[in-house]
Amino acid sequence: MYQYDTYDQQMVDTRVAEFRDQTRRRLSGELTEDQFKPLRLMNGLYLQLHAYMLRVAVPYGTLNGEQMRMLATIAEKYDRGYGHFTTRQNVQYNWIKLEDAPDILADLATVEMHAIQTSGNCIRNISSDHFAGAAADEVTDPRPYAELLRQWSSFHPEFSYLPRKFKIAVIASDTDRAAMRLHDIGIQIVKNDAGELGCAFYVGGGMGRTPMVAPLIRDFVPLDEMVTYCEAALRVYNRHGRRDNKYKARIKILVHEMGKDEYARQVEEEFAHLKGEGIEPPFAELERIRGYFADPAFKSDLPDDIDRNDPDFALWADRNTVAHKAPGYVAAVISLKPVGGIPGDASTEQMQVMADLATRYSFDECRVTHTQNIVLPHVEKGRLYDLFKELDAAGLATPNLDQIGDIIACPGLDYCSLANARSIPLAQKIATRFAENGKGDTLGELKLKISGCINACGHHHAGHIGILGVDRKGTENYQLLLGGSEAADTSLAKITGPGFDEDGIVDAIETTTDVYLAQREDGERFLDTYRRIGMTPFKEALYG
Repeated sequence: MYQYDTYDQQMVDTRVAEFRDQTRRRLSGELTEDQFKPLRLMNGLYLQLHAYMLRVAVPYGTLNGEQMRMLATIAEKYDRGYGHFTTRQNVQYNWIKLEDAPDILADLATVEMHAIQTSGNCIRNISSDHFAGAAADEVTDPRPYAELLRQWSSFHPEFSYLPRKFKIAVIASDTDRAAMRLHDIGIQIVKNDAGELGCAFYVGGGMGRTPMVAPLIRDFVPLDEMVTYCEAALRVYNRHGRRDNKYKARIKILVHEMGKDEYARQVEEEFAHLKGEGIEPPFAELERIRGYFADPAFKSDLPDDIDRNDPDFALWADRNTVAHKAPGYVAAVISLKPVGGIPGDASTEQMQVMADLATRYSFDECRVTHTQNIVLPHVEKGRLYDLFKELDAAGLATPNLDQIGDIIACPGLDYCSLANARSIPLAQKIATRFAENGKGDTLGELKLKISGCINACGHHHAGHIGILGVDRKGTENYQLLLGGSEAADTSLAKITGPGFDEDGIVDAIETTTDVYLAQREDGERFLDTYRRIGMTPFKEALYG
């Protein structure tokens, strides 16, 4: 994984010192809250319902053991003993005292971490495939290119005050594991007929109150022109994006209103202008970055089978491990979704365990997924059972990857000042219902996502089943959506009809899955059955 050079460290240390002085002035009354707000947001510090929330950047989701241990230390020292892993591959702390925030940032800086650009109208944390460097189906490891974009976008003077926040994802396989087409810019590294690597650019995706799937703007940009093309795409947005209405300020609105073809034409025009301006970093810099992402020292001649005599282990291995490019290895997914638990939360003790396991089992590396789980990307099959036993002892071996219990949920009204309804208790009730009635084991792949408001931090538009919390005359109400996908077959879920109260939506989920079980054909996922039979059978069962 990437390691800071002297410039990186100085940049982060300087920002910590600046923010320490800004915080001192706020606490002394020299700065008003209105004056302080843009300064704290630049450092990932939000004021939520009950306390400050700090969002820590985890570029493209990659952490080492020392960094995970620091996240555990911060949870214990400054929060209430846990952290929350998010759909942006970041981690958040929900109970931060303002006077402690500079010290937290200083602690993070000692392990090459920060909270810069995790908020504000700028380019946010660059996300990527959480199996990058391990996946058998990728054409190259996308993380060096994500890191290149991180360096280009950090403190970029022209893009520090965009019309609205901006999110970029980079993948390198046809299997989209990063919701790439639901980003402002989605980049897929591809190989052309000549065997050359380049980038397919998708621009104008996003969720929120106006969900859109990003259209393809250009099918091949040479890799050594990727940064320049990003610069061109952002310049057109910065020039024309709405600043008079925050609800129409995202690039998806611009691409929609301008039209894909006209937006692409202006990007190409800007790209042609920029190509001779020296924006692209020297090749030597890319080679330097690539060196940090070389494969670890995989062993050869490892056994390629897994002993499945323990049925609990066999179930976990079947559901929570993914094929690896190196023989004898798998990527193991640690579920942060125990039955009845809070999706994405990990205690101090659990983070310490995950740090230790990453060091001992996975070349000192782990990943945060956009589905709020943790991946150990390089685990020997012969050591998998030992890993499982340690995970099980720590309450981290729930076998539910991509099952109905593997719920994405935003913090909702329990924490967020923007939310209209609670997400966490609902996720807990649904997971518990399906664990107790045994139906969860029969449903197969079913991705359920919950958002507590229209901002869609829980990605409800992209759920096979999505739930949106709304305020109905002062009462929490939940809309049910069906048919979304964040994968390569990206689609947006549609609302079934009138909403439900909290108990009613749990019943509605069970009714919906009963329709699926009655209608599915061999090998069909829930999403496949929904696409084949349409909305009508579900609506009839739900509303009569």
